Amino acid sequence: MVEAQARWTAEDLERLVLLPRPAPKKASSEDQQLREEFNRWAEDGRGEGMEEDHLPIVLPTVDLMQIAPADNVLDVGCGAGWLAARIAKLAPEGRVIGMDVSDEMVRLARRRYSDVPHAMFIEGGVDEIPWEDAFFQKVITVESAYYWPDPARGVREIFRVLADEGTAWLLINYYRDNPHCHQWGQHYKTPSHLLAAEEWAQFFRDAGFADVAHCRIPDTSPSPETYSGRWFRDAAQLRAFKAEGALLVHGRKPAQPTSRPPLPML
Repeated sequence: MVEAQARWTAEDLERLVLLPRPAPKKASSEDQQLREEFNRWAEDGRGEGMEEDHLPIVLPTVDLMQIAPADNVLDVGCGAGWLAARIAKLAPEGRVIGMDVSDEMVRLARRRYSDVPHAMFIEGGVDEIPWEDAFFQKVITVESAYYWPDPARGVREIFRVLADEGTAWLLINYYRDNPHCHQWGQHYKTPSHLLAAEEWAQFFRDAGFADVAHCRIPDTSPSPETYSGRWFRDAAQLRAFKAEGALLVHGRKPAQPTSRPPLPML
């Protein structure tokens, strides 16, 4: 896979992937649950359907991100890699990393997008992102954050890997302010967090982000006349859910003070 990605030089890989870091912590039971659950999703072919399901809320978010051609971008919880591949077209001079806790999803993404030279897919969790400090100009996570074992720690890790003046974008459909999604929790097979918009925003502020704000991204795609799935009571509730919109929380990493050597004694 590395050889197929010709624009990833040996220097890139040594500096970024093999950068010395503390030994990773042992995977928690929640991490293992997530890995196993999303490995099942990959095996069942559910990774391929994520693009169609999420595109109506993702496209407006990507527009707001204002990705520049030379930006380095991290997609946290990349699934089958469809969003990272789309972003790679907007940042042809940058580096795009898709990261997922599921090794099966990562393998799927690598197979599907082996022809995207400046995109790379890696296994990793948001609580300990396997990347160097201050590298990315943009970080995005879509429909992933409410699964994180420790959301506050995840936001801090995103802050760490962002370059000065970089921005983070968190997009979720499962949040407390939208009453039409609360029933989802009973169907999840892994622990999840049903938090309010202001709780997510406070995680951003506590991590050090500036200009923290949140808004709704309505899903304007057509809705069926009837609904018989398990996620909504009926078609009317599905339409109400989509009208409420996904929650988008974003913030900017302000320029960090640089340490200066002490002045010599006179």
